[in-house]
Amino acid sequence: MTQRRELLAGLIGAAVLPNVGAQTSELSAQGWIDQLTQGQTVREGRLALTLPRLADNGLSVPLNVRVPSPMTVQDHVRQICLVSMRNPRPLMARFELGPHSGKAEVSTRVRLNGSQRVVALVQMSDLTWWSASAEVEVTESACLDAS
Repeated sequence: MTQRRELLAGLIGAAVLPNVGAQTSELSAQGWIDQLTQGQTVREGRLALTLPRLADNGLSVPLNVRVPSPMTVQDHVRQICLVSMRNPRPLMARFELGPHSGKAEVSTRVRLNGSQRVVALVQMSDLTWWSASAEVEVTESACLDAS
């Protein structure tokens, strides 16, 4: 009986508030960036973000982040974060690196909810944050609601 009531309440809520789950705006992605960086200043540059300008399918978009760093104990990359400005979950990935990593480069594939801006954030060993962004046009969204 309880399950039926919960289902009915969920259906009524979905009918009354149909776009609540789809309202991931650039502001919420910016909130993720602020949370990751703990409000510190993020400067542009010092890394290269590469992804195709046009992606036929948002289910698997190749992405590469490269940071020219000597990767020594004194000067290395601590973490690389990938943030989507339109996905339901803006933080797509976080990679932790260190001097033992050899080089600061990450190649992966990500899911994208339609055309958008993707941001790569890098934290260096001196705790400074750097960023790069790229626009990508996605012809077929990876998510059900690409609005």
